[in-house]
Amino acid sequence: MNLILIALITLGVIGAIGAVILYLVAQKFYVYEDPRIAQVDEILPQANCGGCGYPGCKGFADACVKASTLEGLNCPVGGAEVMSQVATVLGQEVITAEPKIAVVRCQGTCDVRPSTSLYDGAKSCAVAANTFSGETGCSFGCIGLGDCVVSCDFDAIHINPKTGIAEVDEDKCTACGACVKACPKFIIELRKKGKSNRRIYVSCANKDKGAIARKACTTACIACTKCQKECPFDAITIENNLAYIDNDKCKSCRKCEPVCPTGAIVAVNFPPRKEKPIVNESPKPVAPKPETTLDTTKINSDIKGPEIAQQNPKASDISNNETQPQQKLDRIIKSESIVVESLSGKMKNEGTILPENEEAKKKGIAVQTSLFEEEEMIVSK
Repeated sequence: MNLILIALITLGVIGAIGAVILYLVAQKFYVYEDPRIAQVDEILPQANCGGCGYPGCKGFADACVKASTLEGLNCPVGGAEVMSQVATVLGQEVITAEPKIAVVRCQGTCDVRPSTSLYDGAKSCAVAANTFSGETGCSFGCIGLGDCVVSCDFDAIHINPKTGIAEVDEDKCTACGACVKACPKFIIELRKKGKSNRRIYVSCANKDKGAIARKACTTACIACTKCQKECPFDAITIENNLAYIDNDKCKSCRKCEPVCPTGAIVAVNFPPRKEKPIVNESPKPVAPKPETTLDTTKINSDIKGPEIAQQNPKASDISNNETQPQQKLDRIIKSESIVVESLSGKMKNEGTILPENEEAKKKGIAVQTSLFEEEEMIVSK
């Protein structure tokens, strides 16, 4: 009996001493935790998705409390509502980040990207990507085995059975980034939703040269640089044979979309473009030329002459009047020709030789000009 009592007392003393030691050690190495961390942690959705960039909601709460400002900190699942509550608890200004959404940068459906082989193995994109390039000629496109679907905790991404490509549900996507990490081809990207949920991006990740990429998929980017030249905001860059639209520089002007020859640039949730009306340009009306009337009496009198004069006395008077100006014109021509001949003869007698008769040509032109002027005056009379 005494042995049992002694053992109990001994164990009690040892336990008490150990408790005192543990208490002293705990006080010595005590780590202070701000009580606001627990308050912020309660506000967060507890999705523990890692979309914020921290290990779970607890780690994000700790980062928010320790930060001097909430700039750059965002819970993609909770959104602006949750962040406003966090800012209220911490007594800081609300800084709302523009919401983002996951985008699958591939539109190589079965129609535009024909199959070249058949994969018969584990239904995992990661396994398939490590064993072969894919069932089509494009080794950069979506494999379609659903690793992104498995990784999403919000049921926001699915594989379309008709196209074989992953599609994101805009209403369910929280931009947590889990699908981005799960995709072995790195074709899923987080991009800004944009105003009115409108956005423009290059839906292609093929880095092959243009001819090879176009042969594998008719909607592939061929790096033709047309979109880059068309963009007025310098938002498009060409790197590794692939165009990329900068999310921050893009103003959604849509000027790059129609110039893409393969349709690799996709504009989401935009209204349809207004077609410009085709205007038929009619030829300019040509002013009608004034009709000229010929005096047949004068023509007949010149041609037939005496015959008409005998038949019609009035016509003979007209022909006589018309012959007088003609006779005067003949006299002028004859006199001018005599002047030219005498001038040329005088120049020959004096021994004056002009180079290529330039002076004679000039005087002949002057004579002809005066002749035509007098002829016009006579005809007008």
